[in-house]
Amino acid sequence: MIEDAVHPRPQLVRPQWQDLCGTWGFAYDDVDCGLDAGWHDDAAVFDREIVVPFPPESSLSGVHDTSYHPVLWYRRTFPSPDLPATDRLLLHFGAVDYRASVWVNGSFVASHEGGHTPFSADVTDRLVPDQAEQVVVVRAEDRPTDVTQPRGKQDWQPEPHVIWYHRTSGIWQPVWTEQVPAVHIAELHWTPDLRGGSVMLELRLSRPPSNPATLRVRVSLGADVVTETSVRVDSDTVRHTIMLPAIANGQDLHRLTWTPESPTLLDVELALSQDGQMLDEISSYFGLRSTSYADGRFLLNDRPYFPRLVLGQNYWPESHLAAPSASALRREVELIKELGFNGVRIHQKVEDPRFLYWCDRIGLLVWGEMANSYTYSPTAVERLVREWLEVLRRDRSHPCIVTWVPLNESWGTPDIANDPAQQHFASALYHLTKAVDPTRPVISNDGWEHTDSDIWGIHDYAPAGALLAERYGTAEAIRRALHEGRPGGRRVLLQTGTGRGQPVMLTEFGGLSYAPDTGEKWFGYSAVASSDDLLATFRELVTALLDSPEVAGFCYTQLTDTEQETNGLLTADRQPKIAFERVREVLSLPARAIPQEEVDHSRREAQGVE
Repeated sequence: MIEDAVHPRPQLVRPQWQDLCGTWGFAYDDVDCGLDAGWHDDAAVFDREIVVPFPPESSLSGVHDTSYHPVLWYRRTFPSPDLPATDRLLLHFGAVDYRASVWVNGSFVASHEGGHTPFSADVTDRLVPDQAEQVVVVRAEDRPTDVTQPRGKQDWQPEPHVIWYHRTSGIWQPVWTEQVPAVHIAELHWTPDLRGGSVMLELRLSRPPSNPATLRVRVSLGADVVTETSVRVDSDTVRHTIMLPAIANGQDLHRLTWTPESPTLLDVELALSQDGQMLDEISSYFGLRSTSYADGRFLLNDRPYFPRLVLGQNYWPESHLAAPSASALRREVELIKELGFNGVRIHQKVEDPRFLYWCDRIGLLVWGEMANSYTYSPTAVERLVREWLEVLRRDRSHPCIVTWVPLNESWGTPDIANDPAQQHFASALYHLTKAVDPTRPVISNDGWEHTDSDIWGIHDYAPAGALLAERYGTAEAIRRALHEGRPGGRRVLLQTGTGRGQPVMLTEFGGLSYAPDTGEKWFGYSAVASSDDLLATFRELVTALLDSPEVAGFCYTQLTDTEQETNGLLTADRQPKIAFERVREVLSLPARAIPQEEVDHSRREAQGVE
C-alpha cells in the first residue's frame, strides 16, 4: 500500500529528514522595520502563532487575515541533530511567496526570490554546539499590489474580483531539514529515450569528490531488477546513458511504458561510494514515456492520444494555494481520475511536487504552467524567466508532465499583438523552454496570440455545442479559427510560417455555473438552472469537440468552484454537482480525431498481445 505521507521531494529521497511544519512564532511588519531592528535575533517580537505551511490569509493558518500585510516574519526552534563529524544539515523550503530571507541562530543563511519554487541552505556551520534547540527565522516579503511579481490568480485588489482569488503569502509548502554526507547528490534528473531503449541520468554533486568515486545504479520494476550499472564519478556533474535491455523487445517496451491508463514507474536506488566507503544513498523513480506531436495529433509514446483535461485551480477555501493536508493532494488526483479525465492543466500555479508524484503514480497527464505577472517591463521579464527556469529544473523528470505553458492568455504581455518586444518575449520563452527540455511540446501563450507553439491552444467559452461545432468541426472551420477567428477578441496566431502539423486543442471551454442568486458574488461564463441542465450542457459541449475530426484534445473549465468563480464540476469542498458516473459516461465517448481502431490497437499493444 502506498502511504499518503510522501517525501516533500519525492524523486530524491533520503530517510534522514525532519518535518518542520507546524506551529511557528509569527509577526507582521507592516512598516518594514524588522531588518533594521534586528528581528532575526529577537524572540520577543513574535507575538502570535501561525501553523506552517498555511498562508496567513487562510483559516487553517490560525491567523486568517486577508488584508494587506507586505512583510511577514516567522520563527521556530528545532531539535539539534546528532550529526556525525562528516555530515551536513540542509534546511529546505518548498515555496515561500514571494521573497524570503532566512537566519539560523541569528546568522544569515539564505535568500530567495520566487513564490513557487524551492530553495535550500547548508546550515551546519550556524548550529550552536551543545544547544538542545536551534532557531530558524524567516522574513517573507510579498507586496500585494506589485503586478510585476509572477502572482498567478492571487488578487492585487483588497478583495477577490472577477476571476482572481485571495492571496497566498509567505510559507505555503513544506519546510524540512535533511542530514546529508559532505559529498552528496544535490540534484537529479531523468530523461527517457524510448527509441534508444535508454534513460539519461543527470546529477550534480554538492562538490567534486577528492578521489574518483563510483555511482551504482539499480533500476527495478517491483521485485524484478531491470538493469544495474556503475559509473565512474570524478567531477561534480554526471551525464550517463543507462541502457534498458528489457525494452529492446517491443512487447516489453509497451509493458514498461507510462500512460495514464497504465502508469508504470521504474524505481531506482543510487549509491555513491569512494575507496570502499559509502558516501550517499538515495531512492528515486522515473517513467518511460515520450510526448510529441505530428500531423495535427498529440502523440504519447509515438501513438495518437486524445487529452481530456480539466482545468485545476488547486485552491482550497481553508488553505488557499496550500493543500489542507498531504492526503488532499492525493485525493485531488483521484477525483480527477474518478470523473473520467485523463489529465489536468494546473492553472497559474506551480503545484507541490507531492501532487506531481500522485499524478505520476496514479496516472494523470499534467500541463505544467507558470504563474504569470500582469504587466510588461524588464523587471517582470527578469522575474518570470528566472523563476520559470527553476520550475523546469525542479519538475522536468516527472513523467506526468507532458506540456509546458509559460504564458496564459497574454497575461504579462497585454499588448503582444502590437508590441514586437512582447512577441520576442513569448518566442524567447518558447525557445528557452525547448533549450532546457526539448522532449516536450511547449505552448508560447495558451489561449490566443501565439507566436510559436507546438500546440495551438484556444480558449473559447461558447455556451452551446452547436457553436463549437461550427467553429471547430471541420478543417475549414479550424483554418478560419486559427487565421480569422477572434476568441476573447484576440487573434489566435500572430505570426505566419509557423505551421508544422501542430494539433489544435480547446484548452479552455465550458465554464458552466448555476445561475447566481440575487446579490450573490459570482463569476461565470454560462449559467444553467439545475444539475440536469449542467449535465446536458456539459454533454453537448464535450460531444461537439469529440465529434470533430480536427480537434486533438480539450481542457474543460473547471474542476472545482473557487471563491466567486463557481463553474466547477465539484463544489469548493469537493462535492459533485453531477454524479461521477454520468461525467465518466460523457468523457468515455470516442473521439473522431483518433479512429477507434487506433485506440484498440494501442490498447492491445499496452496489454502485450500484439
